[in-house]
Amino acid sequence: MTAATDYTLAELCIVAASKAFESDGEVLATGIGVIPRLAASLTMKTTNPDLMMTDSEAWLLSEPNPLGKRADDFVPAAETWMGFSRIFDNVWSGRRHAMLGPTQIDKFGQTNTSALGGTYDAPKVMMLGARGFPGNSISHPNSFFVPSHNTRVFMDGECDFVSSVGYNPARLPKGHSLDDIDIRLVVTDLCVMDFGGPDHQVRLVSLHPGVTAEQVQDNTGYPVVIPEEVAVTAAPTQEQLDIIAAMDPHNQRAYQIKDNPPGDRS
Repeated sequence: MTAATDYTLAELCIVAASKAFESDGEVLATGIGVIPRLAASLTMKTTNPDLMMTDSEAWLLSEPNPLGKRADDFVPAAETWMGFSRIFDNVWSGRRHAMLGPTQIDKFGQTNTSALGGTYDAPKVMMLGARGFPGNSISHPNSFFVPSHNTRVFMDGECDFVSSVGYNPARLPKGHSLDDIDIRLVVTDLCVMDFGGPDHQVRLVSLHPGVTAEQVQDNTGYPVVIPEEVAVTAAPTQEQLDIIAAMDPHNQRAYQIKDNPPGDRS
């Protein structure tokens, strides 16, 4: 397929994030947020049709639902019941892959969705909370999407509140090893990274068009492993853009990244 030349940064990030799910096979994909959800939908409709998705309520779908308000005669492609008990069966067995957007990601890959600053009893800012993330992060693969790559998110030191397990031996639950941690991809508005460096150090995988490795390092509060040759994040194809548009008819993707600039900033 020929790469498109006219695409937005949000669309580039959706395509880049979709690669996180490509080789999963029949695994439950949970994309939390517009771009992660569209990424999982794109994968399901192209490179991994075995991927499982729910309607966010209680049904497993054979076709992902579009985002936002749908026509009155829209009929979801419900395949079977997928209530909480079955969701948990997938979680504990490792047959789920979630992508979400933490407020902080430290050098271990630990994340914070709970609180910022202050003390545990009296934080400066309260957020969503850890919710099910501690159990999810030790039970199945996870990936992250960050719409603004900066040193507040990729901060120096450990997260203010550790909501999920990362590659930190000091915080591993009893009976677990670092081999149980599976952080796949970190997609940001600047690049794609993973934790595949020496000793699970964060590593640059690809740079978005027009972005430099120096920009990535300057906006990360800890060292990033930068290979001698770094790929450029692949541009979307027209087929991918058409699928994204169909899955997001109200263009919610345009509001997920500040000003949503062109995907190629060179």
